[in-house]
Amino acid sequence: MTRAQRRAALEPGHPRLSLRRQCRLLGVSRSGMYYRPVAAEEKEEKLRARMFAIFARAPVYGYRRMTAQLCRDGHGVNGKRVRRLMREMGLAAIYPKRRLSVANKQHRKYSYLLSEVKIARPDQVWSSDITYIRLPKGFCYLTVVMDWHSRRVLSWEASAGLETDFCLVALERALSTGRRPEIFNTDQGCQYTSEAFTGRLRAAGVRISMDGKGRCFDNIFTERLWRTVKYEEVFLKEYSDLSEARRELGKFFAWYNEERLHQHLGYCTPTEIYEGRFLLPAG
Repeated sequence: MTRAQRRAALEPGHPRLSLRRQCRLLGVSRSGMYYRPVAAEEKEEKLRARMFAIFARAPVYGYRRMTAQLCRDGHGVNGKRVRRLMREMGLAAIYPKRRLSVANKQHRKYSYLLSEVKIARPDQVWSSDITYIRLPKGFCYLTVVMDWHSRRVLSWEASAGLETDFCLVALERALSTGRRPEIFNTDQGCQYTSEAFTGRLRAAGVRISMDGKGRCFDNIFTERLWRTVKYEEVFLKEYSDLSEARRELGKFFAWYNEERLHQHLGYCTPTEIYEGRFLLPAG
């Protein structure tokens, strides 16, 4: 008889045998008879919560290091389970994601221009990048154009596919304000190396910069933005479809630009810095 079966055999209302006597006869500790196994759902929620906390602190952790950390924390999990949960939760370590930035060998690549550049003013450097958002039936893809100095999201677009068009839409919206960056930085994905995209930048008199291959941290400001978008918006909601994702992301980016206080901006908003209403503190 297993321990669980012995506990199940206890009869609290037995007319002749006290619970103490029953426990002794069955070899069950008295404290054990009050034990109730934690429901599987509750364990799963605790594990997911811990994974979110680990990823928030270390967004470069893949499933192997996540598994190691969870085991150190006392969660008996294997890599296969952690990988499945990370996929379901939309957690992906910061590194160049497959199929988001696929290079085209025929497209011209541009050098990275920002190694020694100090970002000191709005419209000095803009950048663009792509991330994915899990939906109940597949994924949608999100791109932004961002000003590096103020961290303001100048434009964005969401799409069901990874064609160049949705990146061009975001670029045109940013340029339609009448402002221009001195340098525009992207990765070497085919959306950004296409003649349609680079030609539009050249026509606007913008210098083009591209991250080195495999160097995700060349565009670290946008990577940090993706972390904020995922943790402060996407992970808190479950978009039912692309239309809902666009609607809710629109609300989020309006709040992000106009209301959200940024510590590295001296607790100002991106719009306040971008429009010159406040200056960033020295250093």
